Amino acid sequence: MTARSEERGASEQSVPFWAMLEGDLLRSLGTTKEGLSVEEAAERLRRFRPNAAASKGRSRVLILLLRQFTSPVVLILIGAAILSVLLRDLADSAIILAIVLISGLLGFKQEYGAAAAVKKLLDTVELKASVLRGGQRRDVPMNEVVPGDIVYLSAGDGIPGDCRLLGDRDLSVDEAALTGENYPAEKEPGDLPADTPLARRTNALFFGTHVVSGSGLAAVVTTGRGTVFGALADRIGTTPPETEFERGVRRFGIFLSEITFILVVLIFAINAYLHKPVLESFLFALALSVGLTPQLLPAVISVNLARGAQEMAKRRVIVKKLSAIENFGAMNVLCSDKTGTITEGKIELHSAVDRDGRASDRVLRHAQLNALFQTGFRNPIDQALVACRPFDARAEGWARVDEVPYDFVRKRLSILASHEGRSWLITKGALSNVLEVCSSAEGEGSAPVPMDQAREGIERLYRELSAKGFRTLGVALRELPAGTAAVKRQDEVAMTFLGLLVLYDPPKEGIERTIAALKELGVALKIVTGDNALVAAEVARSMGFENPVVLTGGEVKLLSEEALPVRAGTADVFAEIEPNQKERIILALRRAGNVVGYMGDGINDALALHGADVGISVQDAVDVAKDSADIVLLDRDLGVLEAGIREGRRTFANTIKYVLMAASANFGNMFSMAGASLFLPFLPLLPKQILLTNLFTDLPELTIATDEVDPEWIVR
Repeated sequence: MTARSEERGASEQSVPFWAMLEGDLLRSLGTTKEGLSVEEAAERLRRFRPNAAASKGRSRVLILLLRQFTSPVVLILIGAAILSVLLRDLADSAIILAIVLISGLLGFKQEYGAAAAVKKLLDTVELKASVLRGGQRRDVPMNEVVPGDIVYLSAGDGIPGDCRLLGDRDLSVDEAALTGENYPAEKEPGDLPADTPLARRTNALFFGTHVVSGSGLAAVVTTGRGTVFGALADRIGTTPPETEFERGVRRFGIFLSEITFILVVLIFAINAYLHKPVLESFLFALALSVGLTPQLLPAVISVNLARGAQEMAKRRVIVKKLSAIENFGAMNVLCSDKTGTITEGKIELHSAVDRDGRASDRVLRHAQLNALFQTGFRNPIDQALVACRPFDARAEGWARVDEVPYDFVRKRLSILASHEGRSWLITKGALSNVLEVCSSAEGEGSAPVPMDQAREGIERLYRELSAKGFRTLGVALRELPAGTAAVKRQDEVAMTFLGLLVLYDPPKEGIERTIAALKELGVALKIVTGDNALVAAEVARSMGFENPVVLTGGEVKLLSEEALPVRAGTADVFAEIEPNQKERIILALRRAGNVVGYMGDGINDALALHGADVGISVQDAVDVAKDSADIVLLDRDLGVLEAGIREGRRTFANTIKYVLMAASANFGNMFSMAGASLFLPFLPLLPKQILLTNLFTDLPELTIATDEVDPEWIVR
């Protein structure tokens, strides 16, 4: 990987970009830390083409067309056509190929139309990158990022190209897609030896990965197919995992192949034994075997799926993969993150209290400072703190100096602020993680007391609030030497606990009806959350779970791979779950024989979304969540989940309806003719007559794809 390649924006050099001096790298890219001009960026975009790992446009259309001819049923027909050509029976071959073309072109037309409808919606949720253009920070579509761009990165952002890090604040990146490492890679600026292996290039960021925590500034070196990830995509391609429905169709095709082979051999052998013309007997047997296949099955499936995608598009739901509709219908377990998916996601600040449970303006004020001055991803809690009441921090003499960004290990965010010549480290985060860095706690009108004396009362207050369904965060403070200009994680020690933020996230309107509708459809909803067990259980009860069974992250950690599928199957709520445990839960439920959907919108949901049979996200989710999902909801309307399941089951029901109708008619006709051929001195029908009869019989059955389905087919 060099700093510049001719195609993607950097000429061949002997020194890779991670080993170059920063100044040399920027000069080779023709850029500065102020970024490219708007005109130069436009020129580079024209020259280097849009930033994408795989080619699109005509090649995608061609792939879509060719894919129509890869199903087992179509391959059987193509094999029969080739065999007919070899036997010089061109008429039969032409008829079979006509069947294949009709099926393929019908399927292509439907899928292409559905893809066009989905693309219109996809354009509204395209991923963005924050870049410096003309010295100003602006958001641009990720496919318009070019080599030489200077990009800002924060938690949840996808890396828009292979980049060289110029500056950071505790930046960690998930590189599992490239290196296989499960833990985030910590990044820092600097120069590295040219022979540094991929997993140790701490100053390099790679396309296809995403920021887990912290923030950074980077120079884009290569984009699209010139990146490490793009090169891999070109070499190995990206084949999505086979769905349950696709697996069933494939097995059915294999079954038909076996029947076809047996029938050809059997009928040919009997007719040859009866001294009938060998070639005519073979062609007759081949025509009968082809006649057994539901010849337009691929077209029926394509029409079904395309219709489903178009119906979902009308509901402002993007189906990124048509096969996701199949899994939607087969789904019997739906796991969902709590915040923002089954709750409103609009956190309400109930109160700010000291360690004794009394309302405290001091706690609220410091929490607001933390939320106002942090520069990373502003979550709903920060938004609630900023909006709860006006607070002009700068007018009151506060100034932001530095910060230690949030990460999923510490579960804290700290900012360094100055006020009247004094420096303060203000921390907020998960209560247990804040308490572990506190050595004392203060109360109203009293001097701070040692944490050993205050801990029991704080934890009792925490349990009481949790049992009422409130979520709590801790707030702590530490004075640092005046003039302190920077802070690190190591400075989060010997802090003084100020109090708790008491938060409430109300259940989404209509969630009880949605849960009841899912239950009627045979789909069990399971809540997956990082909240404590008491809060999670109370939220579940408010949503209609009578006696929710709760499994905690600590218990999940202790369970073996064999025991987890059993326990996960009985749980209604997974509480205190670590981000990496979500995927483990999803995979355990799948191993138990379930078809599992997962709905989430956060950074820590990406692995679970990718691991589920159906990954569902929403328009305002972080980039990495939308990228990992199979389905994206443009509106946070859970009613479309029920509609999606019904569409999936309608697809399955109509497909089965066609298979049963076509197979029963074909088997009856073909076996009756096979039997008649044993007793008649001539063949009852010529091969071409058999094939034409089947084709003209199957064509009207295409309308089954748009047929209505009885309710008993949908509800199971």
